[in-house]
Amino acid sequence: MRQLLTGVKVIELKRYKDNRGSFLETHVQEREVGLFNYPTYVQDNESTSKKNVLRGLHYQTRHAQAKLIRVVRGKILDVCVDLNKQSPNFLDHYSIELSSDNDLCLFVPGGYAHGFLSLENDTIVSYKCNDYYYPKEQGGIIWNDKDIKIDWGILEKDVILSEKDSCLPIATKALNI
Repeated sequence: MRQLLTGVKVIELKRYKDNRGSFLETHVQEREVGLFNYPTYVQDNESTSKKNVLRGLHYQTRHAQAKLIRVVRGKILDVCVDLNKQSPNFLDHYSIELSSDNDLCLFVPGGYAHGFLSLENDTIVSYKCNDYYYPKEQGGIIWNDKDIKIDWGILEKDVILSEKDSCLPIATKALNI
């Protein structure tokens, strides 16, 4: 496990292979307790995306969600942005490629915006959340905010966004700063 921004962790899973195929423990509470502020997960989510679909950057205001993210099939560029105004890393971001081949998971604590870009067709992303989704508390930051400067590695014209995500504000407006 590697320390990144405050509370963000990359977890390297171990895949066991033999003549039958493979086995992967995707989440082991005992392994994760003590390595970070371990949350109790209450909701599992899964999305399937075409290549160039960008989901995010999303967060919740009062019920900030910690997430444990992994790719079941395909590949993504996963990004989180520190939204804690008291943090020395405020509005800094971290990005990592997660894939079904590299067996990495990303733990993102509450208080971060999160999003990802699908790098392959039919990419399946699975993530555990420590709080429920509350539509009235959802917030977001536009993916190409010039102050955050995330290098998504894609031309703007090629990005596929939902209508909701295409209308998200820049961070300074979203966070009233």
